[in-house]
Amino acid sequence: MLKGQVAIVTGGSVGLGRSMAQALAQNGACVTIASPQTQLLEEAAAEINQACGAIRVLAVSADITKREDCARVVAQTLATFGDLSILINNARREQRGPDLPVAGNNFPFWESNPDIWVQAVNVNVSGTFLMSREAAPHLIKRGWGRIINISTSLDTMQRRNNSPYGVTKAAIDAASLIWSGDLEGTGVTCNILLPGGMVDTDGTRPSTATRKTLSVDVMNGALLWLCSPDSDGHSGERYNGSLWNPALPPQVAAGLALESPVLRKPAPRS
Repeated sequence: MLKGQVAIVTGGSVGLGRSMAQALAQNGACVTIASPQTQLLEEAAAEINQACGAIRVLAVSADITKREDCARVVAQTLATFGDLSILINNARREQRGPDLPVAGNNFPFWESNPDIWVQAVNVNVSGTFLMSREAAPHLIKRGWGRIINISTSLDTMQRRNNSPYGVTKAAIDAASLIWSGDLEGTGVTCNILLPGGMVDTDGTRPSTATRKTLSVDVMNGALLWLCSPDSDGHSGERYNGSLWNPALPPQVAAGLALESPVLRKPAPRS
């Protein structure tokens, strides 16, 4: 399905990123996974390569808030696989983690840890920009490519006490619409993909009586379609992975998984 394609997946060491990288590799793509979690990153690459029976995945330890690291991820991808056609911006700084309270950073904005706020903006927004800026010239030069930005549900963006995470994901939706316009006519598309619910990426958020946790592979069906030539002509769109029905033809499934953008897509200027 994706033979000959070369992808970069940021945040590829665990959870959604690892699952997406595995799906890409199992469908014929070569994949660079990037993350600052070096040991987990190398373990993920080894496991996926073993499952594929071939060296399909390259692990590159990187901090996407640093321009030189973003350039190195792209350069090592090109040096190893000879091409780059897909960028999946999945890396994120959540409001949870080992250095946060058990409940995470879910506080009124005036009580939020300002260091965590800045870190979230740097990773989720600036890091996505830096990776995209580094990859885009290569995609444009080859005349075909994909930028897929991982976002979140509308209610997550607006839920009280959910900044900075919700704020950063709203920014990603805005960036995706702007970039899709910038890329018009280049053969490169930019789309938004979201899981459509809570995903237990680290084993700390199991299903409850009122809320079911989604599997880490929830976006893979929509992802593979977005990465394929079948999605040519689709750009500036928002797809909900939880709405993808694998029993349907891909174009039909894509239509049902399509959500209205959070922001109004602007009309072309005259």
